[in-house]
Amino acid sequence: MLSNFGSGLRLQSGNKPFFSIFKPHLNSPQITILSQTLTLTMATHSASNTRRPTCPFCSRPTRFCLCTRFKTPILENSIAVTILQHSLEKKHPLNSAKIATLGLKNVDFASVSDVISEARFDLRLLDPDLEPGHDDSIENHKKIESFRPRAISFTVEKKGISRDFDELLVDGAAIDGIRNGFTVKKTQRNRDHEFVEEFEIVVPPRSVLLFPSEDSIGVEDIDFDVENVIVLDGTWSKATKMYKENPWLKLLPHLKLDVEKLSLYGEVRRQPRAGCLSTIESIVYALKAIGEDLDGLDRLLDVFESMVVDQRRCKDERLKATLDQCKTLL
Repeated sequence: MLSNFGSGLRLQSGNKPFFSIFKPHLNSPQITILSQTLTLTMATHSASNTRRPTCPFCSRPTRFCLCTRFKTPILENSIAVTILQHSLEKKHPLNSAKIATLGLKNVDFASVSDVISEARFDLRLLDPDLEPGHDDSIENHKKIESFRPRAISFTVEKKGISRDFDELLVDGAAIDGIRNGFTVKKTQRNRDHEFVEEFEIVVPPRSVLLFPSEDSIGVEDIDFDVENVIVLDGTWSKATKMYKENPWLKLLPHLKLDVEKLSLYGEVRRQPRAGCLSTIESIVYALKAIGEDLDGLDRLLDVFESMVVDQRRCKDERLKATLDQCKTLL
């Protein structure tokens, strides 16, 4: 976005300028023409990027395909991972959840959108005598249908206001049953006032949520063998909103990581505070901390680092192209 700034121009991204052009002798018509020309040039460049060919497997532009960057076959993680991805995160160029779905075998995935007006959650308890396991040869919906459930339902309104849920938090028997495994289905009332299914996933026994809440505990305080880690994929604000609008997550033990590492994200994506990690970094560090002894796990971080390098190069190229365009117009 271009905006007039005194006797010059300021090129803005959102509300933040990333460079300014000052030329004291430009009059208003010239500024107007330059603004219109640069805006059209940038819009055309942006539109052309949306038509770039993409890889059908990793969904990245073919120029930045991730598939050839994995140096080992898909890793058979014994501790499963469930990724809940915010719906607006899918097309972000630095979304790292795709690395987990491409590099790990035992991964379940669900896209989660904000509550528009009202959402309904149906939890079905798994029979504690059954052992669901992690057989990837059985499709997720078939696994769901194979269990004999007991249903628990509640609704969530916009901004995470829940009804009929607080009773669950104080029901010890319900908590014990839920921690033996359950399925959760979310249906949401859309703008046409119709309830539409958004996702249905299996949450196996001995699952934990990787999220730094007040009730989170360290790995050393876990008193059971973790079989599944649930991870929220999105910016900190998006992850927090998902947590509030999916209160069933509060029924799970919460895990926090004590990692003294700086995220690779720091170079190209703003982090709200020190210690924040990307999704793939969180998954790798959590699996290793819990006890996943898997050769090649760190190589997933190498793939992520190459993504960061790609993004940094693209930002530099876009800035140089825009500056060069400005020079030709002045």
